[in-house]
Amino acid sequence: MTASALSAADPTVEQRLADLESYVKNSGPGLTALKGVPGPGHNAWLMVSAGMVLFMTLPGLALFYGGLVRRKNVLSVLAQCLGLAGLVTVLWWLCGYSLSFAKGSPFLGGLGWSFLHGVTAEPNPDYGPWVSHNIYAMYQLMFAIITPALIVGAIAERMRFKALMVFCVAWMFIVYFPTAHMLWGSDGWMNGLGNAEAKVKAIDFAGGIVVHMTSGWSALVLCILLGPRKGFGREPFVPHSMVLCLVGTGMLWFGWYGFNAGSALAADAVASNAFVATTLSAGVGLCVWAFLEQVVRGKPSILGMCSGAVAGLATITPASGFVTADGAVAIGFIAGIATFYACGKLKGWLKYDDSLDTFGVHAVGGTLGTLLAGVLASPAANPNLASDRLNGIVGHSLWLEQIKAGGLVLVLSVGATVVLYQVIDRTIGCRVADEVENQGLDLAEHGEEGYTH
Repeated sequence: MTASALSAADPTVEQRLADLESYVKNSGPGLTALKGVPGPGHNAWLMVSAGMVLFMTLPGLALFYGGLVRRKNVLSVLAQCLGLAGLVTVLWWLCGYSLSFAKGSPFLGGLGWSFLHGVTAEPNPDYGPWVSHNIYAMYQLMFAIITPALIVGAIAERMRFKALMVFCVAWMFIVYFPTAHMLWGSDGWMNGLGNAEAKVKAIDFAGGIVVHMTSGWSALVLCILLGPRKGFGREPFVPHSMVLCLVGTGMLWFGWYGFNAGSALAADAVASNAFVATTLSAGVGLCVWAFLEQVVRGKPSILGMCSGAVAGLATITPASGFVTADGAVAIGFIAGIATFYACGKLKGWLKYDDSLDTFGVHAVGGTLGTLLAGVLASPAANPNLASDRLNGIVGHSLWLEQIKAGGLVLVLSVGATVVLYQVIDRTIGCRVADEVENQGLDLAEHGEEGYTH
């Protein structure tokens, strides 16, 4: 037997220790005894994180949005979130995961992993050396689910359920899958952290561009094209349950740890830093909104504090695994001010009916966080930033790469939304009839009521 064959069959103690050290440090895949084996701790963390991210949509986002609409429309919002969870899951299995993460072109993945063929419990070193490939695919599915669900907040109380589902199916193929591949795919055009050949060396730790910018900018365009709710600007649209809104906010905050810290793909130091950054930015954003409401309106509201917390969470997302605690506090502070005025002033000036402030929170926050990630990213928070491919631009011109990536995705999201809306509206119609809007979408669209008395 040759030496190499003997080594493969019976790893030495030194080789086994090297594997163990690699696992503990999350520094690379197993080379001998642990080759192709997921690390229990890292794998468990990603499974828990995947569940937490799903929890953000169901029930977190559903209750957050559901509490903010009027009683007659609460079930319609829940149905839209629930329907998208099922629909996107099927698309992800069919070819969505493959188009997002399989090797293909710099702009879109191939079809080699369609139907999840070849996506097994063995780790794929391109994405997580110590986590099962199929668990990584399920983790990314939860991001794909919540992204179109965020759009629901902008078109609530007036868009047909069928039209929204058709729009989101097409939108996933035209906007989400290509954007996810470009930013996170191993051969993605803008994956500065994971692709040495990337033409735009951008960073997006947990979805500031992929999730918040795509959904937020598309939501703005969609709500403008759809038109305002009947009575907008003439009568108040009061949230029917701030209790549900607060409960949903707490669920979102909890789940966001899986969203951000889980994006480290390991229970390691980078995950710890992301956990801390997420907490600080959310807390600071909440306090800033409360303070500004006290100054401007004379009293802080529950809605304002909920919005501030979510704004801090959305804005820290692209930077969460790249900034120190000081950076996170700065991002939360800036996020609170920017989103407060975007939701309270900008919407009034431009008179668009973004029902539940998807644009003001997620597009503004995600765009701002993407830029700030380029300014505040530090190797002290994430040693991967010191790699040869990024070392020369971190702290210098990285913010320019962020602008390039964010600008391209903004144009793609806006352009695709305009085209898709026109096609769908002219074929099946996007907006409910006036009598349906007056009655409420719950009964007309789903034959049910959220409250029977």
